[in-house]
Amino acid sequence: MAKSEKISSVTHVIFDMDGTLLDTESVHNKTYTTIVQEFGKVFPIDLRIKILGTQELDGATLIINTLGLNITPQEFLKKVQQIEEKELPKVKLMHGVEDLVTHLHSKGIPMAVATSSGRHSFDLKTSCHKHIFDLFHHVVTGPTDPEVKKGKPAPDIFNVCASRFDEKPENVNCLVIEDSPNGVTAAIAAGMQVVMIPDPLLPRELTTNATMVLDSLEDFEPECFGLASY
Repeated sequence: MAKSEKISSVTHVIFDMDGTLLDTESVHNKTYTTIVQEFGKVFPIDLRIKILGTQELDGATLIINTLGLNITPQEFLKKVQQIEEKELPKVKLMHGVEDLVTHLHSKGIPMAVATSSGRHSFDLKTSCHKHIFDLFHHVVTGPTDPEVKKGKPAPDIFNVCASRFDEKPENVNCLVIEDSPNGVTAAIAAGMQVVMIPDPLLPRELTTNATMVLDSLEDFEPECFGLASY
């Protein structure tokens, strides 16, 4: 665990979804690998890292431009949807998620989700986990939310998410929990502290901007940020 000296108390928590709450990144990686292979290409790890946390259309565009694929982003995403339609409802919660979310909810700590997945994708991924996602005050699905003008690493989604809590907290009072460098950059740009649970494949130098870096949400201690302890 890496910890910053600049930790302060918060009142609200905002969670990323893919790779943070749900184990979806392995599904996406397999899907993108399959699609680019149709064009005789390989989906490299460095490109996978670059698209982590980005909105669906932005990620598809980056893959196409980087690998020189003869397909539009919309056609690429249609292929993704066709492949993942059966797999996404089966995804599991990441380690520590159920305990942490139910704990924070039981203590009355307002929580929300800020995801780069669109609404249809969100509904598919969460269909087996309604008991957890019903505990969040609200969800912002970046690609299908008209108020989110730019995806991560821009701060828009976190600014919008914070504004929709009933208490209208200052951004500085919100803690973000993320897995991607793009998400961490967005949270910092929004003036929020951020706990990072990075993909094991992520180079350590891409985790240094986070307020705190943990191997799993099982290691998260809410009291570090002034929240009620387990």
